[in-house]
Amino acid sequence: RYAVDFPSAHPTEYAENNTVLGEYFQLKNSNHAPLVILVHGWGDHSIIPCRLLAPALLNKGFNCFILYLVFHSKRMAEVIKPRLPLLTPEEWYQGYQVSVINIRQVIDWASTRPEIDSERIGIVGVSMGGFISSIAMGVDQRIKAGVFTVAGGNAEKLTWNTQNDAIRKGHPCTEEECRQVRSLYPQYRAEVFEKGLENVVPAKQCFLTDPLTYAPFLQNRPVMMINARWDQAIPREATLDFWEACGRPPISWLPARHASIWLLYPIIGRKVANFLSQALNTAEAAT
Repeated sequence: RYAVDFPSAHPTEYAENNTVLGEYFQLKNSNHAPLVILVHGWGDHSIIPCRLLAPALLNKGFNCFILYLVFHSKRMAEVIKPRLPLLTPEEWYQGYQVSVINIRQVIDWASTRPEIDSERIGIVGVSMGGFISSIAMGVDQRIKAGVFTVAGGNAEKLTWNTQNDAIRKGHPCTEEECRQVRSLYPQYRAEVFEKGLENVVPAKQCFLTDPLTYAPFLQNRPVMMINARWDQAIPREATLDFWEACGRPPISWLPARHASIWLLYPIIGRKVANFLSQALNTAEAAT
């Protein structure tokens, strides 16, 4: 395992954000092996599932890179920490934007490594990391397969249908304000689908951080979803909206809640490794 750092291609006003940090798990004695980028969710504890998955994927023939997002304490500005989760709309947008750019930088870095086959890159996102990973895969065709765990789409439902009070309290507008803004969202999605993401100006910046915006660009690509049957943070209807928009990829509902799903890690590890093995055509084919 190696510590990796490099300058962020999208620096912010906060110095802590501007160095990308990661952990690289490299296969021994291999050339042109695939790479899986592991993306954690909200809070430092969410790095644990990534660290559980990395050794399992290594054993299946994958190099792995755990990316520390700007939402992790190692990269979060000290002035922001006391306010969590009360971020401004601009801070939320900037956090997502920097995170997607940093994922794409990891892919750039991978292309310089002789032991990595940059044509076989997958991504696994956990919770908020699943939102960010799906956006990154939607805008970057170099990501050939994605697994999104305890995630979904449709920001309105993610925010107001959740049982997690912290998510609602951290939202920068009221429910009524949100519904008024979101009334413009279906038309925006339709125009993006018709004209392309770069050719449509969103009415609100938050449209760009909704995984549902990017779901059409994940259709007919190798995607798998793993969700918790009794998830109190991610509403089932938000997961199903995203699943439908992605073209109904394989989805598993495990008997757990949002965090306790990782008690079923052996099941999740097998599902993720087998899916990515098949999707990325590694020697360890799914059985």
